Amino acid sequence: QVQLVESGGGLAQPGGSLRLSCVVSGITHNTYAIAWFRQAPGKEREGVICIDSTDGSITYAEPVKGRFAISRDNAKNTVYLHMNNLKPEDTAVYYCAVGQDYSGHYCNVWEYDVWGQGTQVTVSS
Repeated sequence: QVQLVESGGGLAQPGGSLRLSCVVSGITHNTYAIAWFRQAPGKEREGVICIDSTDGSITYAEPVKGRFAISRDNAKNTVYLHMNNLKPEDTAVYYCAVGQDYSGHYCNVWEYDVWGQGTQVTVSS
């Protein structure tokens, strides 16, 4: 069974930085779609950054473009979300997600079938 284990969430100050980690297990290849989503209270879950499994292209949500970045370490089966210049509106539960049947081209929730447990990120003074 594919499992995703997230870590790195917590409290950060506006303008600060945080790095989230997602360890992927139960899958033997690295061609799957992988992404970070977030969901704030009362809001829909939105794709933050998505990597297309077909060509490795990256999709960024407009609010995080220029501030967030994604990277992966295949040897460690880990994907990271680098968050810089954090803003209060970044406060949300962040989820790592894997898509095995779709490429993640649209960076939409329906493209992903395995989800992490979520990690809370709170940006506040």
